[in-house]
Amino acid sequence: MELILRNGDYVPDGVGGLRRAAGQEALLQRVLFRLTARRGAFPFWEDLGSRLWQLGRLPASQRQAAAKQYVAEALSGEKGLRVESVELAEGSGGAALTVGLSHGDEVMSVSLDILT
Repeated sequence: MELILRNGDYVPDGVGGLRRAAGQEALLQRVLFRLTARRGAFPFWEDLGSRLWQLGRLPASQRQAAAKQYVAEALSGEKGLRVESVELAEGSGGAALTVGLSHGDEVMSVSLDILT
């Protein structure tokens, strides 16, 4: 079981300890961490994280394809996880990313906002 993180902080369990995640909840937490962490920011684990933060450097016409590549790259370390879809919806000052995933028989999705 893994400790639950929200906005960079561990989540208390209300009785002096910390909440833990298991199963699909733990997998989704790892996925969100891998997608939001900047790739190359961890000196001893350079492949951890994504390059999604770099999307704003690309022409708008290349961002959807790059988002697919960056998501696949970031999640390649999760065994048995398949990226089914990546949708990038751009707005003024940012973008919403929705990733469809499957793990065994489970289908799930995660959404996050990205500054572009």
